[in-house]
Amino acid sequence: MSSETPRAGDLLVRVGAVVFLVGTVATLATVAPLFLGADPLPPAAYFVCMLMGAGFLIAGAGVLRSIAEQRRQARAAVDPAA
Repeated sequence: MSSETPRAGDLLVRVGAVVFLVGTVATLATVAPLFLGADPLPPAAYFVCMLMGAGFLIAGAGVLRSIAEQRRQARAAVDPAA
């Protein structure tokens, strides 16, 4: 466990990573029957695959939030009157 304090956006990045991994597993599960010659999964499984993109966007939002917070801190350090 790290002793570093969590920053703005860290939670979004972690949640985005988990959502992305769930989407990745779903994608592998839906593609596997195509290679194995089995019956394809129901359409709901293909919708779960879209979590990959959603997780990527959530993590990206967390990175952007972290960048914005660091820029605010840098501006405050340079101009303490603001």
